[in-house]
Amino acid sequence: MANHTQLLTKAQQICEERGVRLTPQRLKVLELIIEHHSSISAYELLDLLRESEPQAKPPTVYRALDFLLAQGFVHKVESTNSYIACCVLGHADHCSQLLICDECGTVEECHDDELAKLLRQKAEKHGFQISNHVVESHGVCQQCQSSKQ
Repeated sequence: MANHTQLLTKAQQICEERGVRLTPQRLKVLELIIEHHSSISAYELLDLLRESEPQAKPPTVYRALDFLLAQGFVHKVESTNSYIACCVLGHADHCSQLLICDECGTVEECHDDELAKLLRQKAEKHGFQISNHVVESHGVCQQCQSSKQ
């Protein structure tokens, strides 16, 4: 996975190419998500954002999250109503598989272009055009499994 600075620089570059504004607030929310190393809720983000911007309100965070989701910079973990940074920014057609540990709550993202292709082909057979893929898999991470042994 790219380091924090590389991800933020890549996000800025993509926004310039797309002609969209990565405002300082949006950049800060992205930075907080990247630094968190796991999934984070909107209200946890708000608490962190208020450390540098005491006046920040929930709509501030939700607007930033909507923008970051639309640009493909973050993924929403639907089952836990939280967010995680995408580790491959700007990849047009990737399938994100989120591995969610039900014990410690960590979320790890992995990509599989072959899986994305299979899902797209299956959808096309039904006349469905996919805009993005996020597959959530719940279980127990390696670290939690090791601690039980």
